[in-house]
This record gives sequence, C-alpha cells and structure tokens, in this order.
Amino acid sequence: MSDEDHDVPDLRTLADYQFGAGAGAALFPATDDLEVRRTSSGRPEQVIADEGRLVSHGVDGRFTLGLAGGRRLHDSLDHPTARVVVGDDSEPFVREGKNVFAKFVREVDPAVRPGDEVCVVHHDGHLLAVGRAELDAGSMCDFESGMAVFVRSGAGD
Repeated sequence: MSDEDHDVPDLRTLADYQFGAGAGAALFPATDDLEVRRTSSGRPEQVIADEGRLVSHGVDGRFTLGLAGGRRLHDSLDHPTARVVVGDDSEPFVREGKNVFAKFVREVDPAVRPGDEVCVVHHDGHLLAVGRAELDAGSMCDFESGMAVFVRSGAGD
C-alpha cells in the first residue's frame, strides 16, 4: 500500500459492511501492494492487485466485484456467505459469463438480496463467476424461471 492509498483502511471497513466481517482483510490485505485508481475528483474508483481488478467502487458507495476480488472472497469467507451455488447443468455457461437462472440455483446465502454482489460457485466448491443478484435468496430457490444473477465476469477455463 503506497502513501497515496491512505484510504485503503476505509475501503476495508466498507468491504466488511457490504460482504461481512473479514471481507476487508481478504480483499485488501495490508501486505499487498494495491493500486487505487481514482476519478478526476480523487474518489477511489477501482482497486487493482497483481492478479487483476479486485473491485470497482461505485458512486453509490458499494463495490462491484472483479473476478480477482471474487476469488479472494470465495477463499476467505465461510460457505455460504455471498455465494450462489449452481450444478453441472449451468456450470459451462456461467463459466463463460452467461447469467444464472433461478431454476439452476441449488443453494444460496440466505442473506442475499437483489442488488447484492455475489460469487457464483459450482456445487463442488470452485468459483465460476461474479455478478449481481437479481432476486432475493428465497426467490432464487423457489422460482422455476427468471434471472437469478446477472453475471459480470465468468472464470473462463
């Protein structure tokens, strides 16, 4: 963390609030050399690590996950926190960046609400994608149609 990134501790606090305790340390460890890209007004806009974009920081004050940030959360937060679990039927499509539909959701963090950032994982545990929940957890499990997660980035091969 460089001297110009003095607001990284504040970003950690925001991550803990949005994703749960421990998320800030997982996304922005003190040992990492993070690049904070800023808007012309100086507001943090993106946080980049060696492995890629961790998060973008929106004008609404919330983070949107990059695939690198999703990997860090997936590896650090207890199951099922911030996760939507899918099976074999949708795995190749989600991995390619296609959206998740409710009929393919096997399990979901009960705290998920529409608009929340989530990690989409295969039932065997590996990360497939990151995106925005379009339905609440109960609806994802109950509905037989409709988009459950708008996938922003698929994990690829």
